[in-house]
Amino acid sequence: MKRIIYVPFDHLHRKFGALKDSDPKHDLIVLVESARMTTGRNWHKERLFFLISSARHFAKSLEDEGFTVEYVKAATTVAGLKIVQKNYPKLPITCAEPSSFRHFEALKAHGVVFVENDFFLTPRPLFHSWAKDQKSYLMESFYRKQRTRLNILMDGSEPVGGSWNFDKENRLPPPKKYEGPKYLEHQRDEIDNQVALEISHEPTTTWATTRKGALAQLKNFIDNHFAEFGPLEDAMTTDNWALHHSLLSPYLNNGLLHPSEVIRAAVQAFNTGSIPIESAEGFIRQVIGWREYVNGMYWFLGPNYRENNQLNATRKLLPLFSDPDKTEMNCIKQTVTDINDRAWVHHIPRLMLLSNLALITGTNPQEFLEWMREVFIDASEWVMVPNVIGMGVHADGGTMMTKPYAAGGAYISRMSNYCKPCVYDPKLRVGEKACPFTTLYWDFLDRHKAAFVKNHRMSQQIFGLNRLSDLPQLKVRATDVLEGLEAGTI
Repeated sequence: MKRIIYVPFDHLHRKFGALKDSDPKHDLIVLVESARMTTGRNWHKERLFFLISSARHFAKSLEDEGFTVEYVKAATTVAGLKIVQKNYPKLPITCAEPSSFRHFEALKAHGVVFVENDFFLTPRPLFHSWAKDQKSYLMESFYRKQRTRLNILMDGSEPVGGSWNFDKENRLPPPKKYEGPKYLEHQRDEIDNQVALEISHEPTTTWATTRKGALAQLKNFIDNHFAEFGPLEDAMTTDNWALHHSLLSPYLNNGLLHPSEVIRAAVQAFNTGSIPIESAEGFIRQVIGWREYVNGMYWFLGPNYRENNQLNATRKLLPLFSDPDKTEMNCIKQTVTDINDRAWVHHIPRLMLLSNLALITGTNPQEFLEWMREVFIDASEWVMVPNVIGMGVHADGGTMMTKPYAAGGAYISRMSNYCKPCVYDPKLRVGEKACPFTTLYWDFLDRHKAAFVKNHRMSQQIFGLNRLSDLPQLKVRATDVLEGLEAGTI
């Protein structure tokens, strides 16, 4: 053997990272299942099952290819590497650049040699060169650069369809009693069953843990959901837990799929003429725009960015985030139940329900961030820090987003079927039946009006406070709501 290749649990692709030029004759492959990852926090067991079983399946696939593979359990990643190095003391260790600051620093201190992380379409230096020249870090500006640079959905120098963005066409509420095509179920094998036994978990059949299963999920999305994805991507309904979302983010984030593969399949489908431009553009924007932008911003903004709390939010994490029985709000009860069941909800419940509630209740950003990291199956460090601190709870004071994503019950009522059976009325802002979102939205604006009045995207909302004749009563109701949420009775 000439070297050790360390493969993190989010680098599970044979053709990218440190494995792309590997040789079974010369390279020893090491994967480390660290106790910090499995027992260090209150991780959702479906998330743990997915990550561990995917890694073990990947290790088995490398062994089948002829590689010598050491799959080690240890307290930390570095401790695991030291165990292997006792038997191979002179071999250098190579790894693709890790996806988090902490992991990067720990491996660097241990003397690991890095190769470029190519699990994204945008190299970190290239993103940095873009970001350092921006007065404001608009994702839309980055996205247009991406479209041009990668030549995706382009007609020469112009965007296909005559517009860069078809977001306005992609905001339909859910149709009544909408089901849609079924999603794949993934049968469990011996490796899955062993992992499930070790962590005392009964896994769902929602998530694949192999490359073959991830590719099947991609094909199912392209064949059965892609065409309908766009218009309903922001909708929420109890009739269908995923609507037409791709369910590909876990595989993109652990490496079983590469974004280039996903984009290639999407573009090929669009070129057949069977996929409307609003669905194609909306989905492709998520992959080459938002996903790449968030990863770039994570590295550009630095390790201390996660500690931002510009709105001085100090409330402890509300009990309803962990226990759906601690709230009467139907939207939150349904969303947290879905998370508890399968460790996933799509981006609108994450942003406009969970993050919105954390924002308008003044929940501590770091506590909320840690909870989001623990419960979602695709919650990598790089994606959650900018998404929560920058977009979700506006804790960075507007570095990433020019306005906070705060909203009242009217938005939820318009984009979901949650409100009709709920005990609270989204149209009311005062009284016992007033929707907590509606009450707290106006209370949030009033609490922070001095900070937002000069924001051109918020001035109209702040001015709206002047039209509220019942603002004193609303403030009383807001106090009652916050107390009730803390007690788990609202």
